[in-house]
Amino acid sequence: MNDAAELAVLDDESLRPDLETEIAAVEVELEKRSFTAMLSGPYDAGDALLAIHAGAGGTDSQDWAAMLQRMYLRWAERRGYQAEILDTTLGEEAGIKTVTIAVSGQHAYGYLRSEKGVHRLVRLSPFDAAHRRHTSFALVEILPQVAFDSPEVQIDPAEIKVDVFKSSGAGGQNVQKNATAIRLTHLPTGIVVTCQNERSQSQNREFALRILRARLLEIKKAEREDEIAVLRGEYTKAEWGSQIRSYVLHPYQMVKDHRTEHETGNTQAVLDGDLDSFMEAYLRGARQA
Repeated sequence: MNDAAELAVLDDESLRPDLETEIAAVEVELEKRSFTAMLSGPYDAGDALLAIHAGAGGTDSQDWAAMLQRMYLRWAERRGYQAEILDTTLGEEAGIKTVTIAVSGQHAYGYLRSEKGVHRLVRLSPFDAAHRRHTSFALVEILPQVAFDSPEVQIDPAEIKVDVFKSSGAGGQNVQKNATAIRLTHLPTGIVVTCQNERSQSQNREFALRILRARLLEIKKAEREDEIAVLRGEYTKAEWGSQIRSYVLHPYQMVKDHRTEHETGNTQAVLDGDLDSFMEAYLRGARQA
């Protein structure tokens, strides 16, 4: 490249296109390396557990939770990640109350951690006979998947209550007639984890333990972060209702992230999984903070 640059300086215009192409390639590589450096947290390179919980708002919020599930599954597909639904609680009329998804792939957690928080939807409700505008909320949790031999999380089997029950669902071949679903209760913390989307009891138990380990790690992380924040004099309690992103479908079309001010009018693309620009804006802002 240096030789080409020197020749270009000598006004050899015939080399300019090649030089510009080479410079552009170098700039792309530098940008890629710069962004990868933002994914250097202790869990960023690994897999993630994504949980979605419908908020207040009844059927509309449960439908919104299902829309978010579809959005993240589409995003994972776009990136070539493997996404597996571990547990789902369906809504009474439509949508879902909760869902837990395992997302596997390089830097899955690093990207998805930008999605943690409350997501708000504004639209004309398809469940309102008068077709009025409704606001719905859903909470997205992002947890790092923890290896079973990780020293960070130690689980005493004597502190876990195990319940076995029959899987529930909308019916059909996927609903098990045998008792294969697992419910784990971690007695010291009161954390309850269920898993009923696999065919065998042993698989459900393994996935439930994976989720429990991730939730226990999240508690440890939160405690450490709170301690550091208190020492810095900047502690504020995280509460439900402080949405991180709004998705407006009526009276105009816009998706806006309230942390970065990044926004787009192409709401359908976002709901189809085009989330990278929002994730990158968050990661860049977090690095500069």
